[in-house]
Amino acid sequence: MKRREFVKGSLATSAALYATSMFGLENIGGANDTVNIGIIGTGDRGGGLIPIINEIPNLRVVACCDIIPFRLEEGLAKVDGKAQGYEDYRKLLDDPTVDAVLVATPFSTHAQIAIDALDAGKHVYCEKTMAKGYSGIEELVKKASASNKIFQTGHQYHSSRLYTHIVDQIKQGKIGKITAFECQWNRNGNWRRPVPDPKWKKLINWRMYREYSGGLLAELCSHQLDFTNWVLEATPEKVMGIGGIDYWKDGRETYDNIHLIYSYPQGVKATFTCLTSNSMGDYKIKVLGDKGSYILDYVKAWYHPEGGYKKELGEVDGVSGATLNWDQGKGIPVEVDHADPSKQALIDFRDSVVNNWQPISDVHSGAKAALCVQMGLDAMYEQKIVNWQGQ
Repeated sequence: MKRREFVKGSLATSAALYATSMFGLENIGGANDTVNIGIIGTGDRGGGLIPIINEIPNLRVVACCDIIPFRLEEGLAKVDGKAQGYEDYRKLLDDPTVDAVLVATPFSTHAQIAIDALDAGKHVYCEKTMAKGYSGIEELVKKASASNKIFQTGHQYHSSRLYTHIVDQIKQGKIGKITAFECQWNRNGNWRRPVPDPKWKKLINWRMYREYSGGLLAELCSHQLDFTNWVLEATPEKVMGIGGIDYWKDGRETYDNIHLIYSYPQGVKATFTCLTSNSMGDYKIKVLGDKGSYILDYVKAWYHPEGGYKKELGEVDGVSGATLNWDQGKGIPVEVDHADPSKQALIDFRDSVVNNWQPISDVHSGAKAALCVQMGLDAMYEQKIVNWQGQ
């Protein structure tokens, strides 16, 4: 299959999926609808999601897997109830009590583990970025597209009801014609995890090594790339970028700062910046249109009309008198009831498995974000402009 053919298909989300329940809790019946899930990779992300899963009705952790013994012990200790531990993920896939798996292993292993899980008849929640490299993305798309199992990519903001509301407002013309996106995710720290034994150095800090990782672009900015693709219902035509190991001179191979420009159809430019030497502004997405802008952080959003708040009269986003709540420097707060994005994404995954619904963030949207990541890595590492590598 040619690279330009394998990412055909767009996100097929039903409006009924959002309308059924704000938090999805009414969609589950009795105990027979419980989804038993195995966590493959119980490090920071996989282990961090276990307490969240414990809070979700009819989603139950029954198995954990990690090749690092103390990480596996930590994961099992977080489970509410009893779970089986495995050092080899293939043994977990052989467990008949496991209905679905959550893949939270190093980036370079996502594709093979997810493919093996689908072959084993398991539903898959695959953490972002979905797969590393063009061939890994292509193979996973082919496998998931041919499977009758649910495959969801872990771009959790795609499940956020706040983000969904913002996307709906943008598509209804709230900010007019979009001209640009400005995205950042800044931190002040070396991004390293503590290593209790030198033999685990690369396995614990795999994000620092190009063999396993896509660095800041794959681990952080991929969420914002997914959002940009979602809003525009498009993929970038080309990308240019630069990065470097300019601050943390500690043997890492992935960049400690990145700066990229993605050029989308109709002249829309999207910039992505990620620093590890300064946390000013933290996480932020700005969507700029000729009639206004939206500013989003992890769980909040603001609407900023062009010309200032005095031109905004009446109700704003369904909130009477919202103009009185003007947040200096940001705009009018957007009031939408919503759950934590990671929790909502897992609720959506449960509902997709139980009801055989198309996931909100599926293999096709996940592949497009992964392609954007790989293009950006090529642009930075090879110092060239990279044209779109899919269709």
